[in-house]
Amino acid sequence: MLSSKEAISLEDNYGAHNYHPLPVVLSKGDGVYVWDPEGKRYFDFLSAYSAVNQGHCHPHIVNALKEQAETLTLTSRAFYNNVLGEFEKNMCEIFGFEKILPMNTGAEAVETAIKICRKWAYEKRGIPENEAQIIVCENNFHGRTTTIISFSNDPDASKNFGPYTPGFIKIEYNNIDKLEEALQGDNVAGFLVEPIQGEAGVMVPDADFLHKASELCKKHNTLFIADEIQTGIARTGSLLAVCGDCTCEGSCERQPGTYTKPDILILGKALSGGAYPVSAVLADDNIMEVIKPGQHGSTYGGNPLGTKVAIAAMEVIENEKLAQNARRLGKIFRSEMEDLKSKCSLVKTVRGKGLLNAVEINDSPDSSTAWDICMKLKENGLLAKPTHGNIIRFAPPLVMTEKQLMECVSIIKKTIVEFHENSN
Repeated sequence: MLSSKEAISLEDNYGAHNYHPLPVVLSKGDGVYVWDPEGKRYFDFLSAYSAVNQGHCHPHIVNALKEQAETLTLTSRAFYNNVLGEFEKNMCEIFGFEKILPMNTGAEAVETAIKICRKWAYEKRGIPENEAQIIVCENNFHGRTTTIISFSNDPDASKNFGPYTPGFIKIEYNNIDKLEEALQGDNVAGFLVEPIQGEAGVMVPDADFLHKASELCKKHNTLFIADEIQTGIARTGSLLAVCGDCTCEGSCERQPGTYTKPDILILGKALSGGAYPVSAVLADDNIMEVIKPGQHGSTYGGNPLGTKVAIAAMEVIENEKLAQNARRLGKIFRSEMEDLKSKCSLVKTVRGKGLLNAVEINDSPDSSTAWDICMKLKENGLLAKPTHGNIIRFAPPLVMTEKQLMECVSIIKKTIVEFHENSN
């Protein structure tokens, strides 16, 4: 096995430098733990950006992968296969939609939703062709394809990648008045939004923002499009972040009055538990029917291997009550971080929902403080990553136990307090 030093050297020499990883090499994963080639064990507090909500190498998901890999992996959509229909039925019933369009990556799913929204606008709304506009939010993160970076305000994502795709209106996140103002336009076809802005630093909107946004979209005959690629699949303490603060113990995690059903739902990441790239767009018939044969697709989208894995991944979410676990442990984690904040001025803000949380460090976004703290956390056996300079995102696998969480809380508190004392 390659050493950590050798693995990093190979990537540096032969790989494009489009990422800036924490200098740790992972060679094994199991549940909430990962190991480096030298055998050091770490708590994973990133979960591959919430792709491994079910934990690393979950046996139920891995067994489904193995069994299907030995049977049939890919047919393309030139033919039917015996798994896709089952996947489509399961997902539609779980999430409450009439149709699903499977893809592979999150960015592909966002692109798919944009195409569906535009086509619906021209064929159902009567908006003049090529004039549809979609409202998005500042500081959004929906991927890095050319279309998506066209409405990003992150210069790292967009600078020198133009010309950019037109047709987008940017408004302030969590500002219902700005949304209402933008919806006045005759050619507004949709509102694309993250229920919680993860990459922006786990920005949680007002409790009534999503519901009010959905109602405004209905009023203006505009599609409400929820990007739940990172927030969905139990991460925030409900099956979907748009479910609201429900407290039901059922598998659906939805209650009347709390569930804001989007017109288009975008899923990815944990939809397959990190074992295989699977994403999807869900909508009801009156929207999805605008897509006809030959108008959109993917060779790998809906393949037997990916769909079988996704079925197993969703079974884990339900059978192990991971939404309920995320809800309960998230409250404990934020309480412990608030306690840390009261004792250490280095912690400025604590925010989040379920097990998607962030600690904002009391320093400039241009400083290296959050990165340096993450380096110390690594030394102490916990892996997390900063975002937007001075924010550390904490998002462990949802299979974490309370005992494991409290061990991690101890590591985080000890690391930040010692870092603060040593920097003074």
